[in-house]
Amino acid sequence: MNLREDVLDVISFAIERVLPDRAVKDAILREGLGKLKNVGLVAIGKAAWRMAKAAKEALGEVLKWGIVITKYKHSLGEIEGVEIYEAGHPIPDENTLYATKRVLEKVSSLKEGDNLLFLVSGGGSALFEYPLEGISLEDLKRVNELLLKSGADIVEMNTVRKHISAVKGGRFAKAVYPAFIYSLILSDVLGDRLDSIASGPAYPDETTYADALKVIDKYGLRDKMPSSVLNILERGVSGEVDETPKRLDNVKSVIIGSVSLACRYAIERAKFLGYNTLFLTSTLNCEASEAGRFIAEILKEIKRSSNPISPPCMIVLGGETVVHVRGNGKGGRSQELALSSAISLRGERGVVVAAVGTDGTDGPTDAAGGMVDGESFERMLLNGVDPERALLDNDSYNALKASGDLIITGPTGTNVNDIVIGAVI
Repeated sequence: MNLREDVLDVISFAIERVLPDRAVKDAILREGLGKLKNVGLVAIGKAAWRMAKAAKEALGEVLKWGIVITKYKHSLGEIEGVEIYEAGHPIPDENTLYATKRVLEKVSSLKEGDNLLFLVSGGGSALFEYPLEGISLEDLKRVNELLLKSGADIVEMNTVRKHISAVKGGRFAKAVYPAFIYSLILSDVLGDRLDSIASGPAYPDETTYADALKVIDKYGLRDKMPSSVLNILERGVSGEVDETPKRLDNVKSVIIGSVSLACRYAIERAKFLGYNTLFLTSTLNCEASEAGRFIAEILKEIKRSSNPISPPCMIVLGGETVVHVRGNGKGGRSQELALSSAISLRGERGVVVAAVGTDGTDGPTDAAGGMVDGESFERMLLNGVDPERALLDNDSYNALKASGDLIITGPTGTNVNDIVIGAVI
């Protein structure tokens, strides 16, 4: 067995099986969407292009128009009859607002009897955005930067985002009314909460302006927030600004892919390759460095005692860890998890930990994640990088680059959180 090659094989297999193309076509057939009339399309997120392409192939002439908003370098060419826009992620930019405004203009003319196919994937929250009146693009950027660095989880971040947006928290569905929305969703939110995926643009929102302020106060951000944002939130609490819709009657939502499904495919492939398998969780949600240490300790226990599973084995986890940014380095949550594991696995033989973002991009880097073993620590030192210092500086990218442990796949076309594989022989 070649442990590193097998782990990469398992990860590639799992990601391939949750690519959106087949999932979209199957859902369109299953839901009978090809029988609809007056169908338009809006696709948002990192997988938006692939989802839109699959929908166009499945619907043909039934599809009258379409708009795609995806991350830079995630478009793979023209789609007949579909406008394609690339925009900023994870921070919205001018193209974000322009493309979202274009969508709002297009759906404003929809009437009863019209139908909208709404394709949603990870990254949609940043890519599909238009602020409430009085909030500027710079204000939006500032809010996103503060939230991303605070350690807030995706649900908390989206609670704030919804209440300063004209499209999040069900407001997009309200703008589409009285037309009907069929929403097909690749979930990147733990537990597949429809009100949180892409900040729930076509799903009722249970959170309130008061909840948004609680998140801001929880992470000590009130003094750092733009005054325009605080003004909107405080006016919302007092009832001067309309709340996000708590009920919507013009939407049907279907989840067509998730990290739990990706984990099941990983288990399937690992068994095929001859490994014992253990599926630990699809809701991993903690500090990335802590997760890395914990997973490494599990693997060392397996090596010593064959507990809780005997080698050769792979343990599979899915989810989305968080990083509290304290340094000035470069990296992402999957890379930080891998670097932390490398430190804990120093000197161990026959062990590997790999962590990847299924979208192929981990943080603001060109890497999907990292794969480390018991010799990674020494390889970093030999190439002039102190792994422990790099971890403190959140500089996992350069540490893993030094040891040759980066995983670089390029954009995969899907996004269903992260997969972590721990392997022992």
